[in-house]
Amino acid sequence: MVNIKIEDVRKYILTDNVKWTDHCSFRMFERQIRQEDVQRAILNGKIIEQYPEDYPYPSCLIIGYNLNNEIIHVVCGIGENNLYIITVYCPNIEKWINDSIRRKE
Repeated sequence: MVNIKIEDVRKYILTDNVKWTDHCSFRMFERQIRQEDVQRAILNGKIIEQYPEDYPYPSCLIIGYNLNNEIIHVVCGIGENNLYIITVYCPNIEKWINDSIRRKE
């Protein structure tokens, strides 16, 4: 079981070893979230969920703040010496509690 460390995710952001999935690019456009927002969220955020069994690479959920200081969630995975940004969204308060850190039951 592989757990991703936030320090490793940040290294990929800082060295620009990032791949944006087609799904992520579409959702970012749809949700008006910029790459700079995602980068800032990762650099100031923390991992709140781990998905070690995800395919093709283990992934995690990061909570952070965009350039407008709004909470966003970033799902990303690490593989083949790249950080893959899978999706990005603003958490729905109907599904999240505790400042968007824990899912509602």
